[in-house]
Amino acid sequence: MKTTNSLSQSHKILFLNTLAFTVCFACWTLNGVLVTFLVDNGIFHWSVVQVGWLLGIPILTGSIMRLPIGILTDKFGGKYVFSLLLLLSSIPLFLLPYADSFFMFALLSFFFGMVGTSFAVGIGYTSIWYPKEWQGRALGIFGMGNAGAAITTFLAPSILNHFSIDNPQNGWKILPVIYAVSLVIIGIAFLIFTQNKKPENNTKTVSQMLVPLKSARVWRFGAYYFLVFGCFVAYSQWLLPNFMNVYQTSLVMGGLFATMFSLPSGVIRAFGGYLSDKFGARKVMYWVLGSSVILSALLAIPKMEITTSGPGILASKKGVVNEINDKIVKIGDKEYPIAQKTANTVANTIFPTTSSWQDVVVAHNQNVAKKELIAKGVTVIKFDANMWVFLVLVILIGISWGIGKAAVYKHIPEYFPNEVGVVGGMVGMIGGLGGFLGPIIFGYLLTATGIWSSSWIFILLFSTGCLVWMHYVITKKISQKQQIKTKVVNDPKLVAAVN
Repeated sequence: MKTTNSLSQSHKILFLNTLAFTVCFACWTLNGVLVTFLVDNGIFHWSVVQVGWLLGIPILTGSIMRLPIGILTDKFGGKYVFSLLLLLSSIPLFLLPYADSFFMFALLSFFFGMVGTSFAVGIGYTSIWYPKEWQGRALGIFGMGNAGAAITTFLAPSILNHFSIDNPQNGWKILPVIYAVSLVIIGIAFLIFTQNKKPENNTKTVSQMLVPLKSARVWRFGAYYFLVFGCFVAYSQWLLPNFMNVYQTSLVMGGLFATMFSLPSGVIRAFGGYLSDKFGARKVMYWVLGSSVILSALLAIPKMEITTSGPGILASKKGVVNEINDKIVKIGDKEYPIAQKTANTVANTIFPTTSSWQDVVVAHNQNVAKKELIAKGVTVIKFDANMWVFLVLVILIGISWGIGKAAVYKHIPEYFPNEVGVVGGMVGMIGGLGGFLGPIIFGYLLTATGIWSSSWIFILLFSTGCLVWMHYVITKKISQKQQIKTKVVNDPKLVAAVN
């Protein structure tokens, strides 16, 4: 009975943790929709780079503060840390409607970005309630709170449009207030209905708690999380302006498409925890990183139209041009047929289409030498980057990253069972920095190249780097283990010691 009651209490804590994290994550990604709406409707005139900063600033706060919040969770327990975090983070959201400049908006975004540290609190608070064999699934279920990003991208555009009908200039101010009230309600509920619990051996000093951060393994896990979580957060915000600019979707449709990326990625995280428990986090990460490389390579191909030289026409003998019309060029008694330009009416194709024609470069009565160019060839290669194919690829890479988020955090209780809060906070901080740096990097890449898919090129390079790093470390460890086994077999003293 005691075990059953304990498990029931654990499930209640997990439910409230997940609910609180979902609301926090929805607030954390608020700027993705709100800033896009404000710029698109001319309420604020911010540049692409400024927009990138506003998208990234809340993510920065939620990232850099994860480590100290993780330490506080290990020290004082998740109940009080989480409740205080929810209530304090509501204050800047209540004040956001009064922001009238880039600086004020950025400052308040910095403070309400503290909700992003909720992950470090929840990881430590959730894992302490479950045995090792349950931790992968429990942390995966908790991580489903990432779906809060989908709540924002799905509901926020409609809320903004609804309140802006009667008041186009100030209707947006209702949205941050709704989010602030949600934080207050959940914060009070968390304070009333949860029970505090912290690690038994919590007498370590801060310097002792930070010792695991010297391990290269922590930084490697952080690099993985930079990709699967940080880039997920970045694209949860970046996809909306991407769809609106590249495919000319409306704000609501673009928000729906962004939701189709973030919702499955958040929900699938629980399944990622199950896979990590069943097959091991290492195998799952191989699949995740490999699929990220392949999918980002496909997404990196931009919507484009390339004009290049095509097959032209050379004079087979010398002569004088005596006739030029739409169909032929006549030189002496020799006629040369000219390919005409035709309108390309095919749109939204999956594969590239080509069209070719020839432009006459000679004139009437012109003397033409043998092998001289009569008409130059022009070829146009058009790739529409079909929106529906693009959307499917985006959903698939989001699912892959969602599974990867659970796999990364499956490692932490296994390798650092007594420092989950600290190590989880550090890995989360590195991952969160990806969410902060992502929109800024994407903004600079877009400004420098003028190509929206330049962000996917960055993802391709980073995914490849993570895959190579992981494979190098694993093969090195396997090689070392093999050498030790060989040495034991060939050394009678070691064999005797082992026996």
